[in-house]
Amino acid sequence: MGDRAVTADADRSAETTETDREQTEMTADNAAAAATTGAHVVVRQLEQWGVTHVFGLCGHTNIALLDALGHSDIEFVVFRHEQTAAHAADGYARATGKPGVVVVHVGPGMMNAVTGAATAALDSVPLVVISGDVPSYYRGRHPHQEVNLHADADQTGIYKPFVKRAWDVARVEDLPRFLERAWWTASSGRPGATLLNVPMDMFSRELPIEAASRSVLPGSTSVPSVDEATLDQVVDLLASAQRPLVYVGGGARDPEARDALLRIAEHLDLPIVHSLMAKGLISDDHPLLLGMPGFWGLEFTNTYARNADVVLALATRFAETDASSWDPAYTWQFPPTKLVQVDLDPAEIGRNYPVEVGVVADVGQTLSAIERRLRERDVAPVDRPELRDQIDRTRSALWAETADRGAAEDFPLKPERILRDLREAMPADTVLVTDVGWNKNGVAQRYPMRDVGRFITPGGASTMGFGPAAALGVQLAWPDRPVVALVGDGGMSAQLAALPTAAERDLPVIFVVMNNAAHGTIADLQASSYGASYGCEFVDADGRPATPDFAALGRACGLDGYQIGEVGELASALKAALAARRPAVIDVPMVNDPVPTPGHWNINDIYRGRFD
Repeated sequence: MGDRAVTADADRSAETTETDREQTEMTADNAAAAATTGAHVVVRQLEQWGVTHVFGLCGHTNIALLDALGHSDIEFVVFRHEQTAAHAADGYARATGKPGVVVVHVGPGMMNAVTGAATAALDSVPLVVISGDVPSYYRGRHPHQEVNLHADADQTGIYKPFVKRAWDVARVEDLPRFLERAWWTASSGRPGATLLNVPMDMFSRELPIEAASRSVLPGSTSVPSVDEATLDQVVDLLASAQRPLVYVGGGARDPEARDALLRIAEHLDLPIVHSLMAKGLISDDHPLLLGMPGFWGLEFTNTYARNADVVLALATRFAETDASSWDPAYTWQFPPTKLVQVDLDPAEIGRNYPVEVGVVADVGQTLSAIERRLRERDVAPVDRPELRDQIDRTRSALWAETADRGAAEDFPLKPERILRDLREAMPADTVLVTDVGWNKNGVAQRYPMRDVGRFITPGGASTMGFGPAAALGVQLAWPDRPVVALVGDGGMSAQLAALPTAAERDLPVIFVVMNNAAHGTIADLQASSYGASYGCEFVDADGRPATPDFAALGRACGLDGYQIGEVGELASALKAALAARRPAVIDVPMVNDPVPTPGHWNINDIYRGRFD
């Protein structure tokens, strides 16, 4: 009996030990679930906001965050250069309308991303940059890669001139709240870039997972709207104008805003000009569209703009090139022209020109309100048949001249021939992502685009290298649409890092390189101003043009490569690349013809010693 008692006690002891162990494990599991790290909280927040892709490059200050992403459904898209990652996130944001998220490393990593982040900021694209930083407890001791010299650990200062706001995380408890503010600020009001700077230890410090739900995005938002008295004033001006004009910018790209704009314009027969950023918003064959004003604008367009009596400006900055350096002799005269300026950003109202009516409001809501008030007041439709005829004659002459040059059988190809073959080979819904030079300015001026297509270009910063990288983000956002990165050889050289990523992700971007062995636009500008071009062309030791074989570079990175050797090969290469649905590089030798510039830009005066 004693033996049985001892055995029973031993069994009870074993059961107790097992129960204690299970309870201990449960307690540990609960603790692990309750107390995670800052990195996992960041990932949980991004998941809650519907983020599917994060762009970036690794470093010792952010690998804790990358590890947390590795346990998530969010895809981390790895790049070989931070500028490439930032441009790709920018392209993704332009396509989806949601903030792009970029993860970078301390010091050189976040500095490499500056150009990409600034490009997004200047084009009002929502972008959230999450940068690792030195450990918080080593701040100012000049640890590895700290940005210091005249200010200790102040790398956020590098971004402050262009981001909407920058946050420095000093306590892990602040991390989710600051991330929420960075996300919200990037996408609210006038969109732009934000920076969240995170000392690397904050990613690894403990933080309850519930913290991810404590700082939540607002369920709904309101934006300023036009008041009724102002609305009546705007309608009166538009309805009574004899030479009205609508100037539309990239901030009016919402489809509902575009549709309302067209209904108003067609009811009142309002001619329309667009900024560079608004190219493709309205089909180029629309009978009221005059094209771009300013430096690249036609003489008729600039003359009409200069003599308009009322201009309705929608979400546009009146940039220098679109405003002929703000010289009233060329494009805009305010006054006597009366300006009605609508913009969500109050800083833009009256920045460059005095306004008759300034409206700080959402453009889409304002256009809907104008359309409503026209109906309520039963404003009669207006017909301007002579103006429509003049627009048709002027635009038809432009397309005819472009077609004539595009029919040339010269080799290397004329740029208009490249644009012609591209337009004929690609579907109407193709997304053109351009860089700077002929590929941007020539398309904006001379490429007839239907509104089912899309034109994406770096307007504010005019960044060389934007096109190849941004096209990757666009293709990730729109996997079923044809995407063409139309770039110069300078822009392709600036972002060769885009090629291996395209191959690795199997992104069927078609990189069309308009190759003139030069920074062609600047070479032309220098030659026209100084009689010769120096320092703008790529030459070998004997002074002969020199250029990489971009098709071979593409093949080396795993893409298809097409080297165009005669005039008829481009069209067939485009069709083959489109049918294959694989990433491809098409290297197209091109003559260095200047982009026609019928307008005015003050830089030409400066070269000639005129400074007023």
